[in-house]
Amino acid sequence: MSPRTLVENIPSQIRLSFNIESVDQLFPGFALGNFAVLHGSPVALSLLMLLCVRAQLPHSVGGLESNVVFVDGGNTFRLYDISYVARLLTLDPAEVLNRIFISRAFTAYQMTSLILDELKSAVEMHDSKLIIISDITGLYLDKDVPEREARDVFNQLTTYLSRFTEENRVVVVATHIPRDPSKRSIFFKEALCGRANVVAVVKPSKHGHRFVLEKHSLFKLGSTCFPSTNLTLTKFMEV
Repeated sequence: MSPRTLVENIPSQIRLSFNIESVDQLFPGFALGNFAVLHGSPVALSLLMLLCVRAQLPHSVGGLESNVVFVDGGNTFRLYDISYVARLLTLDPAEVLNRIFISRAFTAYQMTSLILDELKSAVEMHDSKLIIISDITGLYLDKDVPEREARDVFNQLTTYLSRFTEENRVVVVATHIPRDPSKRSIFFKEALCGRANVVAVVKPSKHGHRFVLEKHSLFKLGSTCFPSTNLTLTKFMEV
């Protein structure tokens, strides 16, 4: 059975898609209630920028008709990429950027507070259906944070996000950026992916990049290639 056949048998619902043909055939998009993890190549960050713009589009073209809350743990927000994608979709870049609400964390303690103490009110205030958490694990690798404390807090954080996503019917997409394979880093990745209900990895391939769907309760797991020179945006991101 092909991925497309499987998708056709699932009742239609609002989904946030990448609108990259090969990826959409494998993975039609994020549904409300999805706690998702993208990890692997830094190209995953480019996909985040794409989602920030596409989330603002109508449901009929794979958007959420929503503002975006962006929790930036690695100073990874790319204003130029957002503006570029907006122009490709014939949107006003300034208006698109005004609908993305950014909170930056520079320590693990700030990241913890932004998510556990402030995320719910931010989502309600900005009427957001998409929450991006960029480089969610990086700050917890700081040597100044005791390892036991970092593990306990990160467990609490991922448990909270899993429950929050389902209870509030939003989409949360977090990125894990691979670093040195320390025991701490491996623990964070396993905890994060274990509590997410959608996990995908982006990795380099011979002709660009490969999108691998590693975890999903509805769609058949697998992989597909997509070109990645600026994500060939003009070819793959037309509405």
